[in-house]
Amino acid sequence: MRRRRVTEAYPTLSFRSRTLNPLAQLTRSLPECVHLDTEYLWMATFSPDILFLRGKGVPQREKPRPEISVCRACLRSVMEPGLAAHSGRVVAFEPDAANFTQYFFVERDDFGAAGLVPEVGEAIGRRLGKLSGSCEECDHPAHWIWFSRTEVQSLDDIGSISAAPGRTLCSKHGAAQLWTAFEKIGEANLFYVNLPYGEAGAYVWI
Repeated sequence: MRRRRVTEAYPTLSFRSRTLNPLAQLTRSLPECVHLDTEYLWMATFSPDILFLRGKGVPQREKPRPEISVCRACLRSVMEPGLAAHSGRVVAFEPDAANFTQYFFVERDDFGAAGLVPEVGEAIGRRLGKLSGSCEECDHPAHWIWFSRTEVQSLDDIGSISAAPGRTLCSKHGAAQLWTAFEKIGEANLFYVNLPYGEAGAYVWI
């Protein structure tokens, strides 16, 4: 049953067979893409439909897709289409390559429960409220504001969150910008990556 559920949720991926068998399910080991046999410098736990609030996983859809452990290429193949298809507004922060272990989306109403201090949540909310116009790369409506590390080095920097210009992008080009940033990171072991949900929120890193 586990094998069927995982392969139906991710039909384009190939998984290590030993991570789909009953013993793996019994020990709660995550399904792993086949590339992790050799490509172990960049890996991520992808939890597309789960938001962790105060340490508890909260499903964001009726039947959440299973958590999986994947290499960077497989993460991109399953994550990028979801990013590009999301019609909500997104503020996204480029992570610190040397210090991040999670990169996840939080809807505006969940900022407090996810641990963002009120002043940060308010600053991000103001940027979401002002997001308008067209994508810098095409004529489609802008749904993303992307902040590079040179613009916002820390989520504690409320002044930069409020004043930095950022890049205004459509969902497709916002997703592409995120992957441009990820491709620059030589090594990573991410314990939590999810997909956006709701009408407006932020991708943050810790």
